[in-house]
Amino acid sequence: MSAPETAASTGANAPVGAAGDAAATGASSAVEQRLAELGLKLPEVAAPVAAYVPAVISGNHVYTSGQLPFIDGKLEAAGKVASGAEGTSDEATVSPEAAKRYAEVCAVNALAAVKSVIGDLDRITRIVKVVGFVSSDPSFTGQPGVINGASELLGKVLGDAGQHARSAVGVAVLPLDSPVEVELIAEFA
Repeated sequence: MSAPETAASTGANAPVGAAGDAAATGASSAVEQRLAELGLKLPEVAAPVAAYVPAVISGNHVYTSGQLPFIDGKLEAAGKVASGAEGTSDEATVSPEAAKRYAEVCAVNALAAVKSVIGDLDRITRIVKVVGFVSSDPSFTGQPGVINGASELLGKVLGDAGQHARSAVGVAVLPLDSPVEVELIAEFA
């Protein structure tokens, strides 16, 4: 399994203009402008792979479903996250560094899901909680470092409103054999 160049290197999350400026991207909010400055743009919301919706509103909170690292509708990697001598079985493995970049893609996809129900990401007043799942080789214990990809991205694009409570959980397997999945709860005005 080869690692991605960056989370923004291909597909719907690809660089959006030579200068990466908001004018070139048609970014409609300050949050999307900050994404554009990072060479990222919001993709179309991924179609559910089962019986659920990508996001729901309850009160002044948006709850997203778990988001996989889809780029242009394609899961870019599959397998368990492992490092060093871990992952010696015949299963596909993904490095922690690549998985961290995929967690960033998951966070961008989660923001797209939030936008799909509130219309404007500038309405976000706080990311309340992030839950990250890492499909882990049994000896891998670096789940927090992997999910930092999502947390760091949210901090870059939302500033203080992107600081959140978080869980990073190692699991045996994720849907479609994805290496990582991220869900979040966002408060909005």
